[in-house]
Amino acid sequence: MIRWLDSDTPFPDVSQALTEAQGAAGLLAAGADLSPARLLQAYRLGIFPWFSEGQPILWWSTDPRMVLCTDRFVISASLKKTLKKVERSMRDDGRWTVRFDTAFEAVMRACAAPRRDGAGTWISDDIIAGYSGLYRQGYAHSCEVWLDGELVGGAYGVCIGQMFYGESMFARVTDASKIALAYLVHFLRHHGVRMIDCQQETGHLASLGAAPITRSAFIDHLALATTAAQIREWKVLEIFA
Repeated sequence: MIRWLDSDTPFPDVSQALTEAQGAAGLLAAGADLSPARLLQAYRLGIFPWFSEGQPILWWSTDPRMVLCTDRFVISASLKKTLKKVERSMRDDGRWTVRFDTAFEAVMRACAAPRRDGAGTWISDDIIAGYSGLYRQGYAHSCEVWLDGELVGGAYGVCIGQMFYGESMFARVTDASKIALAYLVHFLRHHGVRMIDCQQETGHLASLGAAPITRSAFIDHLALATTAAQIREWKVLEIFA
């Protein structure tokens, strides 16, 4: 059994999360709310919400945990070529633009849109409202890729101190989500962020340099990273300056 959380119930210790043998690896608790205070408490403890429409709020702490170390991000030869093209355009004709935090909700809604295979996502209106609250408080951020004035790709997540928790990405043109991730990783590395939480292990993330670590190692990293000062100025930095 997992614990049911009321609005003032603290999270149980992450060691109490269910195992694969119990049928829901990483599931820790259910209930509570998606207020900024509750979300911040969860992230500092290595816990994240993930649930579908019609379910209660479900809280997870997976073991192992997929993470991307910012010094291990893989830029393929083709992506490097694309990034250089984007940077030339940003300097010359302005057709391509990369920004932080100018269209946070639009990025979330684009991430929530059905995929090409018809599948929806877990990003509901309640999730959008909760993370928009974090955005207004300066803890959630978006990286946006624009082409000819249209939002064509992006990524968003939560930043506490020197820890970034990646949530989702989207692309409407080829490689737009990878462009957003590349600029985000470059910015975070410049500001001393060594690790991005990716939550779930996938082949796509592994191809970009992400790898699983134990939950205990992840929690140990959070203990220091989340106590660092917040990054105050989110300004896009050139990758190939």
